[in-house]
Amino acid sequence: MEKSHQSQNYAETLMKKIDKYILKQYFGTFIGLFLLFIPISILIDLGERLEKFVENKVPFREVVIYYKSFILTFFNVLFPIFLFLSIIWFTSRMAQNTEIIAVLNGGMSFKRFLLPYLVGAAVVAGTVIYLNTGVIPRARMTYNEFWSKYFNRWGKYREKNNVYRQLDSTRYVYVSSINHKVNIAYDFILEKVENGRLTYRLSASNIKRFSDTSRMYRLSDVLIRRFLPSGKQIVEKRHVMDTLMPFTFDELTPLNYVAEGLSNRELRAFIEKEKLRGSPNIGRYLLEKYRRVSVPVSALILTFIAVAVASRKRRGGIGLSLAVGMIIAFAYVFFDKIFGILTVKSGFNPFWAAWIPNLIFLALALYLLRQAQR
Repeated sequence: MEKSHQSQNYAETLMKKIDKYILKQYFGTFIGLFLLFIPISILIDLGERLEKFVENKVPFREVVIYYKSFILTFFNVLFPIFLFLSIIWFTSRMAQNTEIIAVLNGGMSFKRFLLPYLVGAAVVAGTVIYLNTGVIPRARMTYNEFWSKYFNRWGKYREKNNVYRQLDSTRYVYVSSINHKVNIAYDFILEKVENGRLTYRLSASNIKRFSDTSRMYRLSDVLIRRFLPSGKQIVEKRHVMDTLMPFTFDELTPLNYVAEGLSNRELRAFIEKEKLRGSPNIGRYLLEKYRRVSVPVSALILTFIAVAVASRKRRGGIGLSLAVGMIIAFAYVFFDKIFGILTVKSGFNPFWAAWIPNLIFLALALYLLRQAQR
């Protein structure tokens, strides 16, 4: 009995050492690979943008801030690939050195061997989900605002033509076009509908905002109609009218990337407001909401695929495993982008657009794990 107990304790101690070793390799290789690519990616980006920075007279301080946000934005986009390739790398090295065979021959089951990988993936996924609540969105907003300010100054990231919005339960706004550069909109219409009946309609040839921080506007060639229950109309004409409005042009046509810079709580409130206003970008905003969870969860799925691919000793060695891994990693990115484009361009359900790539690769992971266990 005592020998059996000692043997059990020895096995448990050995498993803990193996777990620590794998976790050390898991985090060490992932962080090392990411840190290796940071200076490379910055140098490549700087080489491409330097001439534009000089042309646009971008202050050095703003360039530094841009690259701080660039690192987090870069991480958020590519961390699944870095994680996947780092696991392929160190697991293939373990397989080539027959370490995995030794571990399994020592009595550890393949499922138990996967446990430290699961723990590592859960830590990475949880960390990214936490960062997505505020840190990464702020970095992405800084990154996007930098590009909007210096390289795509006006309108590219906004709606500009035929803008129709519901302000609240009774009021609706339409403009044929908006020029955000000079804070002016054309062919303005404000309507109020109560109990299914049009009660008020204000139209103007143009509406100009006094300043970026004000809700005061100047309307030109104004025609106001008040529709009475009796069927009569009260018509009023004005050449110029200054008045407060319950909106700003930024609220009517928010930047397409605005959702990327909001915390989770802000994003939920923003989506509800945009639903009421009838925004055509709701699919884009919902996709951003769902991806903040679905992309980190992909760390778990890609981890298992990587282990299944790399845990066998191959004739081609680590290089072959890395090649297979890169194909799978970029296939995941491809599916993720395709379904994202379908949501934005053709109204595909944003929930399924965020999760279908994970479901496809979960099925692949289960198949590969079953093959690996054999």
